[in-house]
Amino acid sequence: MHVGAFVLGIIFLTVVAPLWIIFHYITVWRSARRLSSDDEKALGELWQSARRMEGRIEALEKVLDAEAPGWRMRQGG
Repeated sequence: MHVGAFVLGIIFLTVVAPLWIIFHYITVWRSARRLSSDDEKALGELWQSARRMEGRIEALEKVLDAEAPGWRMRQGG
């Protein structure tokens, strides 16, 4: 009886436990790769903010082109 329990314990420790640990960390790794809903929301807000900023920069460049036509050459741009 004790020998059978010992053999089952060895089999568990050499086969079942390592597989269990490996699959656990694979699951953790896969869930960590995905963005959470809060992360997706923040990323969307950053994207919208960048688009608005791009529009403002384009408008500013148009104003500068009209008011100071050579401004790009003076600034090295």
